[in-house]
Amino acid sequence: MMRRFALILALCAPQIAHADWVVLRGAEIRAALEGRVLAYENATQDFRASGKTLYTTNGRDSWGNWRVEDDQYCSQWPPSDLWACYGLERDGAAVRFVGERDDITIGAYAD
Repeated sequence: MMRRFALILALCAPQIAHADWVVLRGAEIRAALEGRVLAYENATQDFRASGKTLYTTNGRDSWGNWRVEDDQYCSQWPPSDLWACYGLERDGAAVRFVGERDDITIGAYAD
């Protein structure tokens, strides 16, 4: 079992090492998201130029708000009025959101 795990890790390691994540700042974040749709494992998210964002999962729509603040992507989902902010990185068509506790969500352009 351990040998199989080591083989899987060895095969995946070059792909992990080859990720060329580029940290995006201010206007780069807006350009990477505005008017775009990202696909996640079980959901999509549409980032409108108006600052609205539509998150759809399992056929359910959830509308929120988004903005760029201090070189971070920030979102707010009613009824809460709290904003959560994330660093944004890009590698080709992949976009990675990095939270303050290093929680990571990866999406890819769907449009």
